[in-house]
Amino acid sequence: MLRFFFRAYFLAALLSQPALIAQDSASPSKDHKWELTWSDEFNAPDGSGVDTSKWVAEVGGKGWGNHELEYYTNRAVNAHLENGMLAIQALRENYTGPDGLSRDYTSARLVTKNKFAQQYGRFEARIKLPAGQGMWPAFWMLGDDIDQVNWPRCGEIDIMENVGKEPSRVHGSIHGPGYIGTVGLESPSTLPSGRKFSDDFHIFAVEWEPNAVRFYVDDTLYATRTRADLRAGWKWAFDHPFFLILNVAVGGDWPGSPDATTRFPQNMLVDYVRVYQRAASGF
Repeated sequence: MLRFFFRAYFLAALLSQPALIAQDSASPSKDHKWELTWSDEFNAPDGSGVDTSKWVAEVGGKGWGNHELEYYTNRAVNAHLENGMLAIQALRENYTGPDGLSRDYTSARLVTKNKFAQQYGRFEARIKLPAGQGMWPAFWMLGDDIDQVNWPRCGEIDIMENVGKEPSRVHGSIHGPGYIGTVGLESPSTLPSGRKFSDDFHIFAVEWEPNAVRFYVDDTLYATRTRADLRAGWKWAFDHPFFLILNVAVGGDWPGSPDATTRFPQNMLVDYVRVYQRAASGF
């Protein structure tokens, strides 16, 4: 998600862009063997907070460049472990942060920045999404050089985004210099027969190599992005380590605000997050 600075989604423009699949980069994930490099299985006792050796809770309520309505906190009520899973819980409550800013919703945004980052490999999580108008859950990555070069030069890989008004659809995308907002390189994946992503767990993953990023839902490849997708003047921003992000936004430019149909609390349940590298000799 373009959650760092400006993020305005114009879906018609995004969906009109074709996914260009390089023939040497689109092989299914199970054709290769991987070795685990990092994971969080969320198996601590119920009620525990997140593992602070792996995650940092980013705090704030200034809209995150998208006019979001929540205040992200570091409280266990917004991010805790239960039944062997991480629960990121969005609440409707009046909350005033340490900066004196008040919001009507709270949630959590967890990052591995300065804890873990990796260049290339398979990045996956098994997640059950929240539901409801105005909800905006995501599993994504940013380049770990963001503090030096800023966004979007650092690059962004959105492994999974969902907005509550599209309960059967998720989006995968990449962003970098020149391809943000209305020209972001985005592709959707839709469940058949009206099934909803809030009904059950699904595995969301990318496989990232020097010249391509492949997007999967439940090990089904639905999009591949390569350097061939870039227009003149755009820069491929995926040649350095990236860190992970899990969050649930409430409101914002893309999902719109909650309405009378939205029920709180809403939970994004994460069974695990796992990162792999190729067991064979590289790309």
